[in-house]
Amino acid sequence: MKRFDGVIFDLDGTLIDSLEDIANAANATLGQLGKPTCTLESFKTHVGDGVSVLFQRALPETQDDPELLAHCMAIYQGHYDVGWDLCTKPYAGIPQMLERAFASGLQLAVLSNKPDHFTKRCVERFFPAVPFSHVIGHSDRFPRKPDPTSAKWIASKLSTDPLRIAYVGDTNTDMKTATSAGLYAIGVSWGFRQVEEIRQAGAQIICDSAEELTRLLVQR
Repeated sequence: MKRFDGVIFDLDGTLIDSLEDIANAANATLGQLGKPTCTLESFKTHVGDGVSVLFQRALPETQDDPELLAHCMAIYQGHYDVGWDLCTKPYAGIPQMLERAFASGLQLAVLSNKPDHFTKRCVERFFPAVPFSHVIGHSDRFPRKPDPTSAKWIASKLSTDPLRIAYVGDTNTDMKTATSAGLYAIGVSWGFRQVEEIRQAGAQIICDSAEELTRLLVQR
């Protein structure tokens, strides 16, 4: 018997390296508003919790100015809409990992804090041949991660014991989501956050390559 029956993946920083396109859209927004821009490196800690939190971190004054925050988010959506796939690409070995995982009989899903329509566009663009059972980004349907509601909903649709579902991600938000939902938390070291952060947030194991993740997911 396989160790897992299903796997839920985070998207940004886990399956795809999207940092530069996100940073470019956010900095274009800040520049358009006459605000200071941020370094590419700083976006590694700005992203992961949704667009609104990204701007609260990149432009702290938005924390006390809901109108400015909403304005930033609206401008950002326009910039990201035209530049979301200019630099973004799957991490090395990820397409092959997904193919192996599905071929082994695993049910696959994606759960992201990226807006839902962008989440679906990214998955369709970069993994068109992978038959994910569910692809869910942030919308009014569920609270953002680390609230476990969306992860629990996906787990219920996979029709198996939650203990036999792995959740794979690169941030503390992902690990908290997995732990709260009762899933097996797998951290990856190639994403946006430091390994120690995801380990302290509850990662039960850390994978350093897509090949290592493949072996873990398909082992019996």
